[in-house]
Amino acid sequence: MATAQLVLGPPGSGKSTYCAGMREFLSSIGRKVSVVNLDPANESLPYKEDINITDLVRLEEVMERLKLGPNGGLVYCMEYLETNVDWLVKDMAVKDASHYYIIDCPGQVELYTHHSSLRNITNRLKEEGMKASEGFVFFFVLFVLSLPPQVVSVHLIDCENCTDPSKFISSLLVSLSCMLQIELPHVNILTKIDLLSKYKELPFDIDYYTDVMDLSYLLSLLSDESFFNRYKKLNEAIISIVEDHSLVSFLTLSIQDKESVHKVSTEIDRASGYIMNQDERDALTSSFLSSYPAEYQYMKNMGVREKLTENKD
Repeated sequence: MATAQLVLGPPGSGKSTYCAGMREFLSSIGRKVSVVNLDPANESLPYKEDINITDLVRLEEVMERLKLGPNGGLVYCMEYLETNVDWLVKDMAVKDASHYYIIDCPGQVELYTHHSSLRNITNRLKEEGMKASEGFVFFFVLFVLSLPPQVVSVHLIDCENCTDPSKFISSLLVSLSCMLQIELPHVNILTKIDLLSKYKELPFDIDYYTDVMDLSYLLSLLSDESFFNRYKKLNEAIISIVEDHSLVSFLTLSIQDKESVHKVSTEIDRASGYIMNQDERDALTSSFLSSYPAEYQYMKNMGVREKLTENKD
């Protein structure tokens, strides 16, 4: 049964860079990975796509023919893909069931917070999977079934948003909306964490933002700004929604850091139900031994010592 990451996030959050880096990492440990580009506006890709929506529909042609702007054109492209989802099914069917997909989605926020096309595409694939359960050719489409989960939505947020309380609260609301709308196992990630020191100093430790702690402290920071005093009750309501659901938390990621990518991929595998085979485990161990031989062995031995100590106690 194929497994997939559905990569979501606003413009500038690093989706395409993430797809390229995650593919490189997973391929280095022997996983067979294909990248699917579903962003018709993305003409400069940092990776070699295996499936590209521009083979089906092009944003510039849609805008010119239907006299639409960029946002309207993107909505039309997603609705067109929804109508012609068999094209996607056919192109993905050439891979075997052990293949791993990374799906790069458009950055238009409403496509995954309240527009229905992206969710309907995954629902359609579920239906196709159940219809074809007796045939192997289309068996791969079962990867969107939630029991057991074989696809996970990965939502990226630029960590620069942590430096501004209003932006961070907005990011929390977008993340929550995405989780509720897409209805898939979900991982939120703060990207570009290696650049955080170059941004404005955070008022709280990074753990405050990743664990989404008491948001009333952010509200107090907003109260210091005269513009936001007018929207105090609205901000309180938004914070209350996020806290009442208690669903949003974040991982951090530096896509250039192998260990950081490994930690993120491990959490995504856990969310999607993917189980690494022995070849992948061996390749991963060799990779870290070659990069950090002394440190890796020390940490490995320290883990063994901790277990022995627990057993003695």
